[in-house]
Amino acid sequence: MLNFFKIAANTFKESVREPIYTLLLMCAVLLIANFPFVAIFVFYDQVKMVVDSSMATTMLFGLFAAVLCSSNTVSREMRDGTVLLLFSKPVFRWTFILSKIAGVMMSSLFFVLICNAASVVALYIAIDPFRVDFVLYYILLGLLVLGAAVGMVLNFARGSSFPAVMTIFMAVALPVMALAVMIFKEVPPEIILRDFLLAISLLFFAVAAMATLSVVFATRLDMVPNLCVSTVLFALGLMANYLFQPESGICSPFHLLFADGNLVAQLDSWCRTLFYALLPNWQFFWLADALATRKAIPVSYLGYSAIYVVLYIVLCSMWAVLVFQDKEIAKDSR
Repeated sequence: MLNFFKIAANTFKESVREPIYTLLLMCAVLLIANFPFVAIFVFYDQVKMVVDSSMATTMLFGLFAAVLCSSNTVSREMRDGTVLLLFSKPVFRWTFILSKIAGVMMSSLFFVLICNAASVVALYIAIDPFRVDFVLYYILLGLLVLGAAVGMVLNFARGSSFPAVMTIFMAVALPVMALAVMIFKEVPPEIILRDFLLAISLLFFAVAAMATLSVVFATRLDMVPNLCVSTVLFALGLMANYLFQPESGICSPFHLLFADGNLVAQLDSWCRTLFYALLPNWQFFWLADALATRKAIPVSYLGYSAIYVVLYIVLCSMWAVLVFQDKEIAKDSR
């Protein structure tokens, strides 16, 4: 069990030390911070556009971060043969892959935490359809610059990792700023703050599932194929309700090939049910539409979503263990 926590902690440290991780994080935060300016003069839809854009940016960049972290900490180690050093300790294969899943998941959730904090601040920057709060905007940009300055100083003075220092600084500074803004500023009337916080909390679940899937694919695929497969699954998961939900009434390929027949209808229903169950349904975690229509989000929905994502992560973890058991590692180095 001690090996599990050590490998997971080292995986998390390796992930946040990657320059591409910090670069993705900077791009995501800057995009979220500038959405109020992009959505200005849209006649009372500014807050809706900021919310939709911020949540979409968090999900998409969270997917990229999960794939990059899994590729750098799993695929590269297997390709270079450094995994064999761990197996000689000894460390069991299931311990290794489960700890990698935990480490990549932690780094991905760290990413979402910072993006969600920036989303809260961006919500308050959008005062009304014709104005923005420049004070909050400049404070947010100042925190990014200050984080970079702290990273440079510690890198020069102590040899610390610049990406890791900057990431940790933002993980502390941005949530504190978001909390202060929620306490001392008035929330825009177009949004219900409680529902917004519940909606962005569900993004943690979505990115956790993405991180687990990316580690599963990283045991067999390099970075680019992993990113392609993960992106396809992401797109299919977004359209799962439309394509595969059994009661959706969508005409499937089976009905296009065959005119009628009970057997074809049963086969079609069975296949759609199977795909609908296996694919991760990201619509469960996307509540921007509910926020736009001001529908109340019950807290119990958060609990049901947590049960769904835990079951999905457990199944994907079992899949990763089975796939990794017979994986040949560093065969070119022998």
